Amino acid sequence: MHARVEQDGAEGLPEGLGRAIRGTAEDIAALLRSASDTGLPVPGSDWTVGEAAAHLALANELMADLAAGRERPYGDGTPQSLAAANARSLADFDERRAEPLARMITDQAEAFLDAVARPLSGEAADDRVPTTPLGPMPRSALASYLLTHMLGHGYDLARALRRPHMIDPALVSLCMPFMLSVMPRVTAKATTAGLTARYRIRLRGGEVFGVFVADGAVEVTQGPPPYRADCTILIEPTTFLLIALGRRNPWRAMAAGRVLAWGPRPWLAPRFPAVFTAP
Repeated sequence: MHARVEQDGAEGLPEGLGRAIRGTAEDIAALLRSASDTGLPVPGSDWTVGEAAAHLALANELMADLAAGRERPYGDGTPQSLAAANARSLADFDERRAEPLARMITDQAEAFLDAVARPLSGEAADDRVPTTPLGPMPRSALASYLLTHMLGHGYDLARALRRPHMIDPALVSLCMPFMLSVMPRVTAKATTAGLTARYRIRLRGGEVFGVFVADGAVEVTQGPPPYRADCTILIEPTTFLLIALGRRNPWRAMAAGRVLAWGPRPWLAPRFPAVFTAP
């Protein structure tokens, strides 16, 4: 199952990102419409299919509002606060049927694209940056955030319904602006305290970036890093995204040959996922 190629429908976004948002929303809607029971459990989650779909519908609405310049406080960026905000929103929204949720997911994805196609209005509109659940970010990064969020939960729904997921390397590439911008904000202080490491990460056939860890702080370099890496990690793109989102076990990925590492300190590779806390 793959996002369909259509016109982006939104100006100011990286090429293909609007198409990917629209296509991914439609793929998720098709998954839901194939479900005979939205009460099925989602593997590795406390949610059912209906609850995961309701969360996606509400999250797409939240992102559309943020893109339109509306303020929508939603946690403080920590996993605990986001989980609490998710629980409150689901408690206040009782729709769990497949068809209404499928329609809401696609409608709110379109509302998002409509919003980013229009300039923000009001005083100092050019300087306004939406405040998202993971901090301020420009609307292009917010669009990448929306796609990443949909792909993560779309993967969960596909597993629950035993259908193919929609993630592919081209979609992962469109997630990278969000992923790189948010890494310093989701650093796991407990596992990085006292650690100094220079990583070079290469997605097979795709992006290269650097991550410098120094005693609880992370600095991300887009493109080849300007330093000699202690550890270079080569990873298949879909595997990278699933590990980053907490959907795949990194040790199993390494055992399957989807992750390779080398350099003066290759043993740092298994520690890399623990540098971050998946939101």
